[in-house]
Amino acid sequence: IKMRAFVLLLVIACAYAQEAEPEAKAAVVPQQIPKTCFGCMCEAASECDTKTGCLGDVCGPFRITWGYWADGGKPTLNNESPNTEGAWTRCVNDPFCAANAVQGYMDRFAQDCNGDGVINCDDYVRIHYLGGYGCSGPLPPKYENAYKTCMTTFSG
Repeated sequence: IKMRAFVLLLVIACAYAQEAEPEAKAAVVPQQIPKTCFGCMCEAASECDTKTGCLGDVCGPFRITWGYWADGGKPTLNNESPNTEGAWTRCVNDPFCAANAVQGYMDRFAQDCNGDGVINCDDYVRIHYLGGYGCSGPLPPKYENAYKTCMTTFSG
């Protein structure tokens, strides 16, 4: 596990947590994603490689697509218009802005994917990889193992 990248994501997640304002929804009240969860989602997605850029239609350390970014509220850097050319790639390649997109996506799609009766990081990682409409499906072993190893290493 790349400790430096993980620490970077924890710092970014802390900064996001200080700025985030909870917003209520009818069925599920969005919750702030825990810092460790942000870090382990990033670790599973790309080993938190902040220099990866875009590969095909996925970009940044969280490996976000345009559709995911749009569903996550289209956050941008420096309050630029989300309609500005390249706004989405600039955002998702920036760890702080990408974390905002992930939080927005989870606010929209939070659900109990694994049927254990709670919505937690185990669900968020599934939503992140499988999407908001297919999160009960199986995770690829490499992705799931990276996530579980990270959570075991850095939780509690």
